[in-house]
Amino acid sequence: MLKRKATDYIENWIKTKNKKCLLVQGPRQVGKTYLVEHFAANHYEDFIEINFKEMPSAREIFTGDLTVDKMVMAIKFRFPEKKLLPKKTLIFLDEIQECEEAITSLKFWAIDNRFDVIASGSLLGIDYKRASSYPVGYVDYLKLYGLDFEEFLWAMGISSEMVSFLKDSLSSKAIIPGAINSQMLSYYRQYIAIGGMPEVVQKYVDTKDFREVDKIQKNLLMGYQYDIAHYASAEEKVKAEKCYLSLSKQLLDKENHKFQYKEVEKGGRAQKYYSSIEWLIRADIIHLCRRVTDIKFDLDDYAKDDFFRAYTTDLSLLMAMKDFSIKQHIVENTLTGSSKGGIYECAISDALYKKGYKLYFYKNETTKRELDFIIQNDGKVVPIEVKSSNNRANSLSLLMKGNKISSGYKFIDGNIGISEEGIITLPLYMVAFI
Repeated sequence: MLKRKATDYIENWIKTKNKKCLLVQGPRQVGKTYLVEHFAANHYEDFIEINFKEMPSAREIFTGDLTVDKMVMAIKFRFPEKKLLPKKTLIFLDEIQECEEAITSLKFWAIDNRFDVIASGSLLGIDYKRASSYPVGYVDYLKLYGLDFEEFLWAMGISSEMVSFLKDSLSSKAIIPGAINSQMLSYYRQYIAIGGMPEVVQKYVDTKDFREVDKIQKNLLMGYQYDIAHYASAEEKVKAEKCYLSLSKQLLDKENHKFQYKEVEKGGRAQKYYSSIEWLIRADIIHLCRRVTDIKFDLDDYAKDDFFRAYTTDLSLLMAMKDFSIKQHIVENTLTGSSKGGIYECAISDALYKKGYKLYFYKNETTKRELDFIIQNDGKVVPIEVKSSNNRANSLSLLMKGNKISSGYKFIDGNIGISEEGIITLPLYMVAFI
């Protein structure tokens, strides 16, 4: 079983007195069902799983009155072999987006508080099936992503002591021994080529075969394309898929990684395609990094909605859009030019997104100064540059000085260092720990 950080969150949730229902959200195939099933096996005497895609007839449980006694009775008729014991049985409502009244019922499960209820779903942000009454205030939320680099290291058998050593090195800004740093960079390049989708990672752990990895990546990409075709409106289906499949070209095949509609279709314009971008965001299929016109808190006040970069929600899906040979170049560190810079930018974006940061970038057409990423942490603006080699980060240095920012990060294919200007240079993989 792949070890996931989200397990700790659920363990804390289960200890909460008068707990709300827990809704596990996230993109398709990131391991939501697997996580809950294995958690239930270790923490409950009994487990009832209702998957509304596999058992559409189970929606009948949630028709009519939504009192807990009525729903419990209906579940007992449906699953006569189950005991359904308060606090000892976990009720798991999977693919809950397929049953709008089951979403509404979460309020009443939470108020009653006799049973622990976890729900899971994808595409909850779109108007596919909207609950008649959304249970605001009665649900705790857990956002699940694909594996991050730290979880990938666990999967590869790297000890917790080694991970702690890396975190301590970040805290102390101590140079990492060359052999360890080289090995971690090698693992990170493997991670970039594989991505964090659990099925992909497990296949790599089991086989170490990149061709088997590639097959699963492409199957996952086809699944995402199916979701677009199945759930998007007739007006958006083709446009959304074109936008999505253009991402590899937008991010890896050109110097300017700003999302350009002309890369989707010759003569393409925002007027035609922006609604499709919005749909992909709500469906958890892409995430954005928006341009800001100034580097000050709060960055949202300076963000431009019409000037952005768009990324896949996991590197596994980006890799599936490219030819198999790119994996070899990534792992062997033989990429050059815009592809190398683009790959590293996507990897840093992926890590920051999985840590829950909202992403921004800065670009001034007049001064030609730009920053790859800017995040906010504890009320402070944190600028970030990504370099394919240890070149001087002139824009980062000048913008930090001009905006009186005390520290920023430069991620490189190298080791730890710190400059007089307060620029903290880190190996690429250290983004997992900031």
